[in-house]
Amino acid sequence: MRYLLMKPIVLTPAAARQWTGLPAAIRARVNERLEAYAQTGRGDVKKLKGRGGSRLRVGDWRVVFFEEQGKIVVVAVGHRRDIYR
Repeated sequence: MRYLLMKPIVLTPAAARQWTGLPAAIRARVNERLEAYAQTGRGDVKKLKGRGGSRLRVGDWRVVFFEEQGKIVVVAVGHRRDIYR
């Protein structure tokens, strides 16, 4: 038997506002990939230069996050043209 331990996902207030502004279909896709990363540690993730943290790519959408004390703290969620500004 294999037990999957999922890291808790926490959104900052700014990320929570961005999250609620996403279309429902996009929110579902991003949530699926974020939860998969939290369970397995695998996904299209790269370290970011300068800002620190990492980004998760879901098509044209990005989730900027960092890991702290066994938690995934989401800092920003948005389209790739807007997220790095």
